[in-house]
Amino acid sequence: MGGEGEREPQGLVDPAGTERWLPVVMHAAFFLLLGASLARFLIRHPGEPRTPWIIALSAALAVLYVLGPAPGSRPTPRRLAWLGGVVATWMVLVVLAPSFAWCAVPLFYTGLRTLRPRAALVLVGVLTAFVVTAQVELSPDGFDPNLVLAPPAVAAIATAVFVQMQRQADRQRQLTDQQRELIDDLLRTRRELAATERREGTLAERQRLSMEIHDTLAQGLSSQQMLLQAADRVWAADPGAARRHVRTAESIAERNLAEARRFVHDLAPADLAEGGGLDAALRTLAARESAESGSGSVEVRCHIDGAPTTPLPDRVGSALLRIAQGALANVREHAGATAAALTLTYLGDQVVLDIADDGRGFDPGALGAPGASVPGVRGHGLPAMYARVRQLGGSLTVESAPGEGTVLSAAIPLEPLP
Repeated sequence: MGGEGEREPQGLVDPAGTERWLPVVMHAAFFLLLGASLARFLIRHPGEPRTPWIIALSAALAVLYVLGPAPGSRPTPRRLAWLGGVVATWMVLVVLAPSFAWCAVPLFYTGLRTLRPRAALVLVGVLTAFVVTAQVELSPDGFDPNLVLAPPAVAAIATAVFVQMQRQADRQRQLTDQQRELIDDLLRTRRELAATERREGTLAERQRLSMEIHDTLAQGLSSQQMLLQAADRVWAADPGAARRHVRTAESIAERNLAEARRFVHDLAPADLAEGGGLDAALRTLAARESAESGSGSVEVRCHIDGAPTTPLPDRVGSALLRIAQGALANVREHAGATAAALTLTYLGDQVVLDIADDGRGFDPGALGAPGASVPGVRGHGLPAMYARVRQLGGSLTVESAPGEGTVLSAAIPLEPLP
């Protein structure tokens, strides 16, 4: 047995179900009563002169009833003419043979289905009067109060039941229309929500792509440009140094190609994919940056403080490595520094990465809101760093002042986001 939420609404009628079974029942009842009345007459009044008329009128009434138009929402001249023919034929039959009076019950239904409410009630009253008259004529004892009161009571009950069923059916149709509108609204809302999610997903993917391109390909191309410019400057005076710069640029191009391939396949950064985890990847990055700084040499040191109690999530490792790459790119391109330090600290519930340099520094207030991109200020890597730590529930702070270097700190919690 279902709970309260599973029960059908009480007092409601299925309009489609009513339309199917009620006409069938009424038609069957009409022909059953018509056949029974004709049989009663033939048994009780055999060979009378009116018999052929009774048989002909019964057949005509049956044919008229079968050929009648389907009831509609409003009476039309064709339906009114048909109903008038059926009622007139039946009245003649009742006058000739009062036993046909009980065919009035299905005719109540036909009138109520065909006419407007007031006209239908008038027709029901006329049919009821004929039934009462016929019953009194058939009574061997003459006047009988039961025969006078029973037909109006039956007519009233039949009319009330039909009218109530029609009202309930109309009410259910209205509810069905409202439900259909609600379903349409729900489907429309779902489509709009899906479109919004697709737009948001597209924007998020564009942001991810821009950060990945900035932290990998753009930085690599910038380093290659600096090395090739340095090689060009010393090409005649120091061919050996020029060749070293070219070979370094070639190694950067090779690494960028590996990053691009992994980027296309949405894999981890190449340094992490080589094994050893974030610690080894940061040490490799520091050594490479020290060797690839060209003529503007920046010595990069790496220090690891503590050890993770659990394996570092891939997303966290990738984000911190990308932040370190972006920060060192800013140091190389904008800070004018001679030394920088990467410090990775494991604090149990979070991991912190600090990138410090001894460069010219800048005014962090010029950045405006966190994550805002300000042309000419420390490049475009900071907005990407802010975005990365926000996605992981972390924070990014920048401490700097003109002439005093810069310290960038990224803290990411190791507990899962709620």
